[in-house]
Amino acid sequence: MAAGGQPLVVAGGVATFMNPEPLAPFVDLFIIGEAEPILDSAMELLLPGINRKSKVTLLEEIGTKLPGCYAPGLYEVVYAPDGALLSNTPKKEHATLPPRIKKVIMDSCGSVAAHSQILSPQAEFSDLYMTELGRGCSRGCRFCAAGFIYRPPRLWSAQTIINAIDARPDNTERVGLLGMEMARAEDVNLIADYLSKQSCALSFSSLRADIIHSSLLELLGRSKLKSAAIAPDGGSERLRLVINKGITENDVLTAAELLVKKGIQNLKLYFMIGLPTESQADLNEMVDLILKVKKKILTVGRSRGRLSTLTLSINCFIPKPLTPIQFHPMEKVALLKHKLKFLRKKITAEPNIRIKTESPEKAFFQAVLSMGDRRVGLALLAMLRNNCTWKQAIINENINPDYYTLRQRGVTEPFPWEIIDHGIERKYLWSEYKKALSEKTTIPCYTSRCKRCGVC
Repeated sequence: MAAGGQPLVVAGGVATFMNPEPLAPFVDLFIIGEAEPILDSAMELLLPGINRKSKVTLLEEIGTKLPGCYAPGLYEVVYAPDGALLSNTPKKEHATLPPRIKKVIMDSCGSVAAHSQILSPQAEFSDLYMTELGRGCSRGCRFCAAGFIYRPPRLWSAQTIINAIDARPDNTERVGLLGMEMARAEDVNLIADYLSKQSCALSFSSLRADIIHSSLLELLGRSKLKSAAIAPDGGSERLRLVINKGITENDVLTAAELLVKKGIQNLKLYFMIGLPTESQADLNEMVDLILKVKKKILTVGRSRGRLSTLTLSINCFIPKPLTPIQFHPMEKVALLKHKLKFLRKKITAEPNIRIKTESPEKAFFQAVLSMGDRRVGLALLAMLRNNCTWKQAIINENINPDYYTLRQRGVTEPFPWEIIDHGIERKYLWSEYKKALSEKTTIPCYTSRCKRCGVC
């Protein structure tokens, strides 16, 4: 697109409504939120105005008339002498623009849930027809951005999902369900029964350990699925209270046993290290849990004459915008390396266990991008222009990455991403953070009567 002879760069997607600021130097217009409610209206203003209006005039018109439209070039960011962010507000000549950009969401999917539109042998999921089960998540895991930026949680009815599956092309037998980890057990059972009657095989990314029921297990058996993943995330019972995960060690052990009994040959477990308040005792308990899971699945494997493999995915915790743990610093790279070394030493020699880990240096860079402001965007540009590493670019731009990643944040400190209004009250996120440090849990969202966070 071009406006007044100048290219017009428009961006959207989940990364941009978590924190658009690192990309703000390069983007003329962000569409903040979910596309369905806003895209048609945005295009009705964009297309006629491209050739007959200046870029600034067009962007101001869109930003003033439509919710969820953020033109960062029309806003002014002010920093304190020490580099701290003070404000991000509309420039004086664009005073009609909103002081904060309200995220737009889709209230209902109508009678048919969102689903794959094109299947192609050239695509990554060439023969997999995907259907979403809903958007958002009611569980409130304190590290998970999706559980907060997609609020309120919206779970589509079993019938709308079945209608979407019905729309698949002929001879499509593999169906992927997006959002299995947040689905209601009764809906999962209904969908599983339907897929079984349609002779469809099931595919999914991961399961919550506490939603595995008989209908789903039967479908897994018929689908001949060889791999499945469950995510304890926290290595100990105590850490799972800190992050409000809502599953217990017994849930994990039971789920592992049931899945392997139904033919899963590669069971994956997802863990994080560096979570707030993590100690050596938590790492020891993680190792104990891993060995207990191994013992469970090997017992099943020996009884049927085929052993299953346990694959561990161990990643570094990265603070995410708009979560309760946004206030907490990331753990230092050296300590993360030490923890990974300990886990490898304890686990690598165990037969039938594979371990995959993430580089702490890469995780640290991800945290800089996650928590960064427009100055981080300038470092990205320097990486491209000078063909250098991110560390070299940050030094050249006189940016201290520790400022974004290793600092404890206070209850009143402005965040770059707060130009976006997700409806969540900061005092709620702070209270959830304090509950995390006190190892107190919060019950899931009940949108019909829950008013805790401010979104509803």
